[in-house]
This record gives sequence, structure tokens and C-alpha cells, in this order.
Amino acid sequence: MLTQLQVRDLAIVSELELECAAGMTALTGETGAGKSILIDALSLALGDKAEVSMIRAGSERAEIIAIFDLSASTEARDWLLAQEFADDEPECVLRRVIVREGRSRAYINGRAATGAQLRELGNLLVDIHGQHAHQSLLRPIAQRDLLDAYGDHLPLAGAVAGAFREFHKIDQQLKALEAACVERASRLELLRFQVQELDALGMTAVEIEALDQEQRRLSHLGRLQETAARVLQLLAETEPSLEDHLRGATADIAELAVIDAGLSASRELLETATIHVGEAAASLRHYLDGLDLDPAALAAVEIRLAQVHDLGRKYRVFPVQLPDALENRRAELIALEQADVTLGDLHAARDAAWQRFLTLAQQLSAARAVTAERLTATVTAAMQQLGMVGGRFAVDIEPLALERANGGGLERLNFLVSANPGQPLQSLIKVASGGELSRISLGIQVATAECGRIPTLVFDEVDVGIGGGVAEIVGRLLRRLGAARQVLCVTHLPQVAAQAHWQLRVRKEAIDGHTYTRIEPLNETARIDEIARMLGGTEITVRTRDHASEMLNWRRG
Repeated sequence: MLTQLQVRDLAIVSELELECAAGMTALTGETGAGKSILIDALSLALGDKAEVSMIRAGSERAEIIAIFDLSASTEARDWLLAQEFADDEPECVLRRVIVREGRSRAYINGRAATGAQLRELGNLLVDIHGQHAHQSLLRPIAQRDLLDAYGDHLPLAGAVAGAFREFHKIDQQLKALEAACVERASRLELLRFQVQELDALGMTAVEIEALDQEQRRLSHLGRLQETAARVLQLLAETEPSLEDHLRGATADIAELAVIDAGLSASRELLETATIHVGEAAASLRHYLDGLDLDPAALAAVEIRLAQVHDLGRKYRVFPVQLPDALENRRAELIALEQADVTLGDLHAARDAAWQRFLTLAQQLSAARAVTAERLTATVTAAMQQLGMVGGRFAVDIEPLALERANGGGLERLNFLVSANPGQPLQSLIKVASGGELSRISLGIQVATAECGRIPTLVFDEVDVGIGGGVAEIVGRLLRRLGAARQVLCVTHLPQVAAQAHWQLRVRKEAIDGHTYTRIEPLNETARIDEIARMLGGTEITVRTRDHASEMLNWRRG
């Protein structure tokens, strides 16, 4: 849920910090005090489009920070983890910065984010009802999910989606193989030739590397022989040789070591060096004796290596990758040669997967039909209480042709409403009145409060155009909704505000020629004064105060 909202230099707000609690919170104040600015600020933090004109006059930038407690928001935590925004804290911090020059910036838990990412996360955290963008109930998928949650169909819906994914996967495999089989004969001929050609090479990657190494050796035989012979002569075949010099030096130091034991280490090192030089000379003699100077050997290796490089260029791979190219083509050849068997297996698997999907989807369709009737009756009844007497709500279930079935099932769902008697039912998204849409949404949210997954609901002036007993009913419904989820409500009606668990007053004041918006939590005494102001306007009498106190006492009752 939303725990804190910080706003700086947005519209007429210089600096503001709002602490939010669980339950229902009413935001009240005079018209124009800035209540809706708070909703705008929250919308910006959730990824709404930012305008430079929203920056406070005289400031270069505006900043909004929204902090959420995700203890009960499993979906949001999973999203943060998947997007690599998660940290070890139970809180999530959304930050939006709007600047006069340049693009606005967004951050999630201190990491740069896109507006799209803010909106995705925002859709899991907050639903704003009113004439604002975060209206999830207008989305067909959200309507379907809400109906499934209301009827406790989510496990079955998940099984349907999984079955369709499995069917789709097998179907794609089958189509790919069928496409390959269209040119099967020519492809088989080509693959057989390529496998034969590559197989004739008969070399592993290690052997190809060794052949390349042998070519480099043979092409430098003259240099190898010349240098090895010259070094051998220096070591052991000149008069005196390096080996002779070392033997003499060793004998000289050995005589002195008898006099001074400190030369013993030097003597041992010279003896070792003499042995190593002798072994090196022997190794070079052996190397020179075995050195093959046959020019025909180099020619044979170069011919073989040319074949390898030609095949590499032909198949567009490095020479050492030719064995892999052979195995890939051999595997494709085997698959195509066995395509008839594989096609039959895939056809059977696809039919079985489709039947599993169809069976589960038909079960889901039947369950949705029953739940739709129950939700229709509940929301229609709520509309009568909310001042829309004669209004109707319905869940339209449109069957899909089987070829258009998808992971959502065999039907398309659409919430329909008629706000007034005599008007035809039409899609919820086409409801003209923002106030009616808000109240219909309120009725749906209250009816499905226990199954709703979005933790914070914001209702921006849902009481437009109502009063009296209907306003009191709206307040009670919001309070009831606040028992299950966090509710923030901007209202001008005392009947609604009096039902809130908490109340915040937003007021506008002028200081040194500048306008500022302030917000303050109200204690019980201050709430009586504010409710009285909402009842009686600028002149607050003893009677209006008594009435305000009575309304708050009714709430407790």
C-alpha cells in the first residue's frame, strides 16, 4: 500500500509530504485548494505523461516520490525481481523528476526506469478511479481477471493458459516441420550431398588444427635446420664448446670450494648447467637427425590443407568448425528422413494438447457463466444504492470461434452498463459521465473487494452529482472497501468524509505574494470543525458542529 507521497514544486505545491495509513482516508478542503493535484502527483509517480507546464512557476524542476509497502503485494515483488529492481527492503520507492529543459526522469528503488516500466508497476499497485488514466476496469483483460478472481476461477484459468501454451508450442513445431517438408525432396538431396562431402574429409577439429600446425612446421624447415645446427655447434661442436667452458669452470670452482665452502652452491649450479647443456645438445642432435627435408611432404600437407580451407569457405565456417557443420547437417538429414514418423507423432501430440485445452476451457466457460450472473446481480444492486436507480450492469460473454481461442479461454468478456432507465446496455468504457463511471467502478470494487489484487484504490470525487442518503451510502461502501484495501478518497461531501478512518485537510494559502498548498492530518476535534465547514460553508454554527459530531459518532456506531 502507499505509505508516503512527497511532492516538490508541482503546480501550486511548493513542498508537501503526505503520510498514508491503511483503511479509508478522506482528502477534503475548499475547491481549488489542491486536492486533485495530489492525485496528479501520484499519477505522475505511476508513469503518467508529464508536462513542463506542471512545474511550479519560478522553479526549474518538479519532483514526486511515492513510497509503497509491498508486504502484501506478491505480484509487485515478483515484477521487481523479474525486472531487476528488487532490493532487500520491504518498501518500493518510485521517483519522478520533471525538468524544464530536457526529458523527465524516472527511478524505481534508485535505479533509472522508463515510463513504461513505471506504468507496468503502477498497474499492480494503484487503481485511480475518476477522470484519470489508471482505470484498470476499462481493460478487457482486467475485467476477465476480476471475474475469475470473484468466482475463484484463477487456478482453472491458469491451467487453461498453460494448456494453450503447450498446444501452441507443439503447433509451431508441427508447422515448422511441415514447411520444411514442402521442399523435402530437394532438401534431402542437398543434405545427403553435403553430409557425404563433409564426411569424406574425415577429420576431427583436433586433426585439422594439427594439420595447420604441420604446414607451418614444414614451410619453415630450412630455418629450423639452420638455427638448430648453429645452436648445436655453439653448445657442443666447436673447439672449445660452451659445454667445454662449463666443465672447466666447474673444475676450477670445485678446487676453490675445498678452501671456502661458500662456493659449494656455485659449484652445484655449474654442474647442473653443464648437464643441461649436454642434454640440450643431445636433444638437438636427435631433432636434426629426424628432420624430414622431403619437399613432397610439404606439398601433400598444403594440398590437404587447401581442401579444408575450401570447404570452410563453402560452408561459411572456420576450418575447425567443419566437423560441427557435418553433425548439424547429419542431424537435420535424419530428422527429415524420419519426418513421416515425426509428423505423425506431432499431429497426435497436437490433437491431444488441443483436447486438453478444450476440456479445461469449456469447464472455465461454464464456471464464468454462473459467476457472471452472480456479479451482475450484485453490481446492479449496488448501483441502485449509489443513486443510479433503474441502472443495470451485465457481463457480456461473447463466444469465440475455435480458431480464435487463446490462453484466456473460449470467450471474450465485456462489462456492460446502463446508468439510467431506458438506456441500452453499453460497454463500460463508453460511459459518458465521469461521476457515473466512478460510482459504477465503486460498486464493482466493493462487490469484489475480497478478491481484488490491487492494494491501493483512489477515488477522485466519486460523489459528483449525488447527495443526501446516497452520499452516506457511498461513504459506507468506501469505508467497507477500506477494511479490505487501502482507500484514498477526494470528496466534497461531509457524509462521505465522516465515514473515513482518517481525514486529511488540504488548504491553500498566500505568503509573500505566493500561493502554497498545505496538507494536515486532522484529529477528532479538527475533524468536527472540517465536517462542520463542509456542512455549513464559511459560517460554522453550534448546530452544524453538533451535526458534524453526530455524523462522526454514527460512523463509530
